[in-house]
Amino acid sequence: MFDLERWQEIFETIRKNKLRTFLTGLSVASGIFILVILLGFGQGMRNGIANEFEQDASTSVWVWPGITSKEFKGLNPGRRIQLRNEDYSNWTDQNTARIEYNSARIFVRDVTITYGNEALVYGVRGVHEDFQFIENSRVSEGRFINYSDLVNTSKVIVIGNKIKKDVFGHLETPIGESVDISGIPFKIVGVFKEQREREEETLYIPLTTAQRVFNGGDRINNMSYTLPMAESFDQAVAEAVVFKDELKEYLGQVHTVHPEDDSALEVWSALEEAKRYYSLTGNIKLFFWFVGICTIIAGVVGVSNIMLIVVKERTREIGIRKALGAKPWSIIGMILHEAVFITAFSGFLGLIFSMSLLELIGPHVEVDYIMNPSVDLNVALTTVFVLVLAGTIAGFFPAWRAAHVQVITALRDE
Repeated sequence: MFDLERWQEIFETIRKNKLRTFLTGLSVASGIFILVILLGFGQGMRNGIANEFEQDASTSVWVWPGITSKEFKGLNPGRRIQLRNEDYSNWTDQNTARIEYNSARIFVRDVTITYGNEALVYGVRGVHEDFQFIENSRVSEGRFINYSDLVNTSKVIVIGNKIKKDVFGHLETPIGESVDISGIPFKIVGVFKEQREREEETLYIPLTTAQRVFNGGDRINNMSYTLPMAESFDQAVAEAVVFKDELKEYLGQVHTVHPEDDSALEVWSALEEAKRYYSLTGNIKLFFWFVGICTIIAGVVGVSNIMLIVVKERTREIGIRKALGAKPWSIIGMILHEAVFITAFSGFLGLIFSMSLLELIGPHVEVDYIMNPSVDLNVALTTVFVLVLAGTIAGFFPAWRAAHVQVITALRDE
């Protein structure tokens, strides 16, 4: 039942202690505000990291050759490792059951690219047909490189969506147009889209065409694979690590590399890297919780202090109430009402401001590794209810002290 007299007493107490109540409420509200904002940015970091890894397939494994740093079997350090077609084909054939998609890649350098009289400055890459799925690209027009293109060393090309807009914006579609690479015409058969526009500044041609037409021989620059998803994230990571280690060991044996030489071959696993980042963000989130809770505790201590002051200032009133027959629990309830009101009002105020701020600016935040900071409403409400509980506990001790004050002592208080 709504007790008008009790609420009048609460507001009267707040009026008499305006500055102290304001500062205490501000401390409580800021605690919730800081905690929610920190949790929001913690989630934003996880969103950003997830978005970074979505640029490529989440289970991808990549291999790049480097330069040896250790002598091994009579071979001096400083050798540049060169991957070749047979490295790719042999490993792929031996591990077909473990592989979802696979592609080698070659960078076509020292070529001129023109469309009509316009010179284009974009990267040209020779790839296999699966590279679209490894890069997590989406074909928006036409098609990607296919098996027939590789077998026939076709002079076809797939362009990025940004190239389409920058170079072929005057056309309804660039499909069927020709781009010259060092004077050799390549027919555009498809347009692909990436999550990041800068990834769309690439021209893809069949790997066999890149090797044969541009004197690539049987050389490749790197190898890439994706693995089938496992039942759990941890199992997927474990399988990716085993695949990565075995691939590095295999290539090391083929190219006579010291087992402890870390610079000769670099093998990168998206899942393994993602696990590191998620572990880091988990630790950061725990730190954010610690900072936010410490701020809330400071506010709760403030509530306890102001309740002690209230009890001291109302000692004579409490004594009169007890002399008139007020029960100890009614005294406790009177003090707790005030503690709960201050914490609840301040907590929800801080919650509303913080959630509103995240709602307004969150969708527009897209910087490296931070994207759309947000907080689950249930988590935010839980923090407020925990705060109210903590405020109740903080107010209970002054209330208990008030309930057990001696009537004679209270009536003598000035």
